[in-house]
Amino acid sequence: MPLGDAIKLALSKGLDLIEIAPNAVPPVCRIIEYGKFLYEESKRNKDSHGKQSGNKMKELQLTSVIDPHDFATKLNHAIGFLCDDMKVRIKLRFRGRQRAHKEFGFEVVNRFVREAAAWGQADSPPKMLGDRDLNVVLSPLPREKRGKNPRDVKEPKLAPAAVSAQLPPKNPAPSPTDSKKSTEQLERNTDEAEG
Repeated sequence: MPLGDAIKLALSKGLDLIEIAPNAVPPVCRIIEYGKFLYEESKRNKDSHGKQSGNKMKELQLTSVIDPHDFATKLNHAIGFLCDDMKVRIKLRFRGRQRAHKEFGFEVVNRFVREAAAWGQADSPPKMLGDRDLNVVLSPLPREKRGKNPRDVKEPKLAPAAVSAQLPPKNPAPSPTDSKKSTEQLERNTDEAEG
């Protein structure tokens, strides 16, 4: 359609003629209200920014001599971040004499990657950055391939009778003979220590 006819058509409808694809041959135009077009465009941009949570990155720092409980805590944090569609950077810094035995650091990082494999995968194998830092980046798996989020799993609530059944029985009050025995044992122990 010629440009003059398109402008007349837009004016007759009380709308605007907007060029959508100027580089196309012939150029693509739409007859719509310009304010509505801007609103829809801004909404589309907002939605696309909101879904790019894969760009968010969290960092966890480990050491090559990390305690098992601390390791489990860091792993749980990483799993939570991966379930929230965030990338996780694992950073292990070698200090002092630890730099002489980097194999221990590689073992810790590789074990971390193995245990988080149900929720995320390493973008590349662990690499040394400089002389002191060992890094690896974990990216979340797609939701349908990912393990369940441990925070979403709720333990079943037990009825009060079931709870009391699981509690250990209360200790009965000590009998007078028990206290007599323990007193005799104390006296013997002190006599042996003095003698």
